[in-house]
Amino acid sequence: METPLTLETKLANLAALKPSGQKVCVLTAADYPTGRLLDEAGVDIVLVGDSLGMVVLGYPDTVEVTLAEMLHHTRAVRRGVQRALIVGDLPYHTYLTPGQAVESAQALVEAGADAVKLEGGVAMLPQIEAIIKAGIPFAGHIGMLPQSVRLEGGYKKKGKSEAEADLLLADALALDEAGSVAIVLEGMVPAVAANISRRVTCPTIGIGSGPDCDGQVLVTADLVGAFPWFRPPFAKARADVAGAIRSAVTEFQSAVRS
Repeated sequence: METPLTLETKLANLAALKPSGQKVCVLTAADYPTGRLLDEAGVDIVLVGDSLGMVVLGYPDTVEVTLAEMLHHTRAVRRGVQRALIVGDLPYHTYLTPGQAVESAQALVEAGADAVKLEGGVAMLPQIEAIIKAGIPFAGHIGMLPQSVRLEGGYKKKGKSEAEADLLLADALALDEAGSVAIVLEGMVPAVAANISRRVTCPTIGIGSGPDCDGQVLVTADLVGAFPWFRPPFAKARADVAGAIRSAVTEFQSAVRS
């Protein structure tokens, strides 16, 4: 494996992408081989997302994911990544106060994350500013917030009204001014996401928010067809890993039993 890049170099590489017009490529990982494969393929950011609760741990949503589980998976990913920026999700109810947010973020960094991400905009500024003040790079996440799915009664598109679009822009501008290295825009009306992307300095990373963000993120299991029981409508599977596994198991069983 190549010599690991320093955090300063990783952050500089990320910061240079938007001004150059180059799109940011982000994919998720929860284990060593996936992290290493993504890194070797050249993705810009490896996200240890709390989506692992659904596609790895079998939870119904991300709400049940614990900090201990995120630390476990972050350590595994860290061992496989040399050059990409590793962003770790702060799970539900681990950043209720600025002090708790910093403590949780420091734990993720100690486990191997280069930066941390939490869900929310203006309402979360005290926590976000505390994390950044502690010297930890921060990535934002606004729009549809998976950790709020139970409160909102499902996954709902954001930015449909002018008032909601204005609030999303205010969230994005606040995160950008606070010093976010990137902002995930999830489940947002494409025109709203495009406007936000034009207005903020840091790169926006879209997921289900149209093509005009500064980059895109997908859950790798959705990208490679490894989780056949559910796939978001915006996620195009470019492989059939589940089918390949089933086929290999069938061949193995036939060989064993013949």
